[in-house]
Amino acid sequence: MDPVIIVGAGPVGLTLALALARQEVPSVVLDEGPGKDEPRLARTVVLREDTAALMERLTGVPLAEAGARWAGWRAMRRKQVMREVKFDDTAEGPEGGTNPAPLHIAQHVLTGALRAAVGGEPLIKVAVDSRLDAIEQEASGVTAHTRGPKGTWWRGSYLVGCDGPRSTVRKLQDIRFPGRTAVERHAVAALRAELPWDGEALLHRMPPWRTSGPSGGEVTGRPLPDGVWRLDWLLPPGKDLVTPEVLVARVRETLAGWTDGPTPPYELLDTGVHTVHHRLARRWRVGRVFLAGDAAHCLGTLGTHGLDEGLRDADNLAWKLAPAWHHGPHEALLDSYQAERRAVVAARLRAADQALPLLRGGGGLRSYVPGSARGHDMLLMDGHLGHGAIGAPGSYAGSPLTPQHLEGEVPVDTPRGAQVMDVQVTAEDGSFVRLRDRLGRNALLVLLIAPGTGVWERRHWVTAGIMPRLVAAVTALPHPAELLVAESYPGAAAHSVLLVRPDGHLVTALSGVRPADLYAAAEAALGGPVKAGAEAGAGAGSR
Repeated sequence: MDPVIIVGAGPVGLTLALALARQEVPSVVLDEGPGKDEPRLARTVVLREDTAALMERLTGVPLAEAGARWAGWRAMRRKQVMREVKFDDTAEGPEGGTNPAPLHIAQHVLTGALRAAVGGEPLIKVAVDSRLDAIEQEASGVTAHTRGPKGTWWRGSYLVGCDGPRSTVRKLQDIRFPGRTAVERHAVAALRAELPWDGEALLHRMPPWRTSGPSGGEVTGRPLPDGVWRLDWLLPPGKDLVTPEVLVARVRETLAGWTDGPTPPYELLDTGVHTVHHRLARRWRVGRVFLAGDAAHCLGTLGTHGLDEGLRDADNLAWKLAPAWHHGPHEALLDSYQAERRAVVAARLRAADQALPLLRGGGGLRSYVPGSARGHDMLLMDGHLGHGAIGAPGSYAGSPLTPQHLEGEVPVDTPRGAQVMDVQVTAEDGSFVRLRDRLGRNALLVLLIAPGTGVWERRHWVTAGIMPRLVAAVTALPHPAELLVAESYPGAAAHSVLLVRPDGHLVTALSGVRPADLYAAAEAALGGPVKAGAEAGAGAGSR
């Protein structure tokens, strides 16, 4: 079987390659560059807790040591603190963390960790200086041509375009990419300075030292390790150039305003201008060709985390390509990638577009409505912290992979289709591990909630009670599955059985051992029964 061709060696493409390798699927990564990344402290990413866990799982690197987990977040308007949030000391509380801190990390550091992990993976081949210029596909596979010093033809089973907003893959497949250009622009500076908020991020609207612009200005300060901060200033609409002199003036007045005195000492490390576009590809799949990351969507206004969504694309697609590569394509499962991920990103873009007039409209009567300022600041905070409709991780409750009519289904604190919480579990070999450590292995996870098992040796309970029936039910599932046991799970009664997808989303929770329901749920999560004689690459062929 030919490898999966991945076009683009940014964080999304490298993540997809590693996620496929974890499921024993080989890949070729076509990198149009030299295979190195320029260090840029003005280019950083914010990852939610579960996405940061995915990166650590794939790279084997404790990224929290290379980035910064914020101690808190504050929203200010003029001189008044409107809202303060304190995060947990660690990413994981006893049940996955009640308010886990996001991870803020320089993008080149994240990409470097991914490249290092790729370099040690024999199932991944990286072809540098290889720019894609042609794609041909037929029922049995895909052929891609690259130009450059080593221009050649590459043969693959599938091809995934992770090649950014100007995606060549998307253009070659004639996929429309409608949306809006320059929804927001920010001037960015990375600097080393001592600020009053140790380890806390800050959103400051209408700072008292700056009153120009339709909203009076807005600046965000987000800490990185070693005393480094990334500062972002929202720019007024238009295409006015941000000169070095203008940027230095903003740095000096902002630092002076925050420290209530003369400008404190600082070291300017990097600068840039960040422009946010809103775009969404009409199709994310054309036969054996897929889009992921910025090739499929552009978002990031109001503080939302664009790269985080791209990494979720890779995680979602990897576990669906793996069974297709190993056992032959199941079109319903492959089609569900677009159905799930495009719906989530579209909802995020829709929520941001609806909030933009309120937050950037310049006042009017709204500014005099009691509580409106606090509500607006809450909306902005949602984007930055990954909460609410603007920022919260997407759920696949309406997915075509959702099982229907399960008599034994019971509610738990995780909604069906949402990402499961991270709890300690006992693995099949008797070791204690985290639930998220078992994800992404081309296997469904079946989690039994059995209080008391943590204090008894596994050999005493593995053959007792309901365990033999559950083992038999798991063995009979239509896809490889790993049986795990936990002392508890939020909202789950004793003897509940949770079925979890390889990407960590909850399929269902059942009351006790119900083999028929468990089988039906697993079959639904895989796209339903495989139809005999289904043709490879038959799905989602229109543009």
